[in-house]
Amino acid sequence: SDASSARLVCFPHAGGSASYYYPVAKRFSPSIDVIALQYPGRQDRRPELCIRDIEVLADKITAQLLNLSSKPTVLFGHSMGATLAFEVAWRMEHAGIDTPLRVIVSGRRAPTITRKEQVHLRNDVGILNEIRRLNGTISAVLENEEILQTALPAIRGDYEAIATYSYVPGRMLGCPITVLTGDSDPTTTVDDANEWRSVTTESFRIKVFPGGH
Repeated sequence: SDASSARLVCFPHAGGSASYYYPVAKRFSPSIDVIALQYPGRQDRRPELCIRDIEVLADKITAQLLNLSSKPTVLFGHSMGATLAFEVAWRMEHAGIDTPLRVIVSGRRAPTITRKEQVHLRNDVGILNEIRRLNGTISAVLENEEILQTALPAIRGDYEAIATYSYVPGRMLGCPITVLTGDSDPTTTVDDANEWRSVTTESFRIKVFPGGH
């Protein structure tokens, strides 16, 4: 809004949607303009095809953000959203317009660390087991067959996007990075999280919380 002094852009996790960040918007509005991204293929964008490529999705998000009014901006991303926030921040800096003040990443190893991920190749039961393992969705949703059938294509597509992502050597941010991680996250060790310091030329901070993903 015009009344806000800054902007916070939130990037959901794999299979996540904009509504996940409603509590954040409620907490910070109206002094901060909270934008929760809605990736194609879910909720109000369900008829659209899911984008199964981080680079393509980052290009499209960056184009939309650069069309907004000029305002101090922070990017926040969790899990897959962390990698996507990094790629969008790099593109914004490369464009030289409204470069982010800071990027905050959560629950994701640094983009420079590559590990084989094949969740998207599992059957539906295998994907649901992974979601349960990460405690990413409440059990009531997991047990609702109708919701599952509509959500699974986007979840699978997001897992494919992050599994096929490849960091381009040399991509560095010129803004500070803050990392949030759990000390028992099954997807990210504290060492993995610390490696985010290697992709910024500015300051780096890490906060380790007790708990998982």
